[in-house]
Amino acid sequence: MAGIKEITPSEVEEIMDKDNIVVIDVREDEEVAQGKIKNAKHIPLGSIPEAAPDLDKNKDYIMVCRSGKRSMNASEYLSEQGFKVINMKGGMLEWEGEVIV
Repeated sequence: MAGIKEITPSEVEEIMDKDNIVVIDVREDEEVAQGKIKNAKHIPLGSIPEAAPDLDKNKDYIMVCRSGKRSMNASEYLSEQGFKVINMKGGMLEWEGEVIV
């Protein structure tokens, strides 16, 4: 399997408002309660397998977590299911953009 593409938080900021891009935050509820990227869809990592059938394979997904490791796991899983995914390198620890609570 080809490696998962990774992009930086600043690159995510540049493209996240495009129509075909969906940001998915895979952190746990208590982490997301501290703030998440505007318009990000919250699906905890453990819920990704049951959420996958409801996702649109015509969209591009940017996966986000605290540091980039859990989102990479989610990216690999969704990629195996046929989704177009990109992992945000460095996660929310490196995000400098706006967050909403």
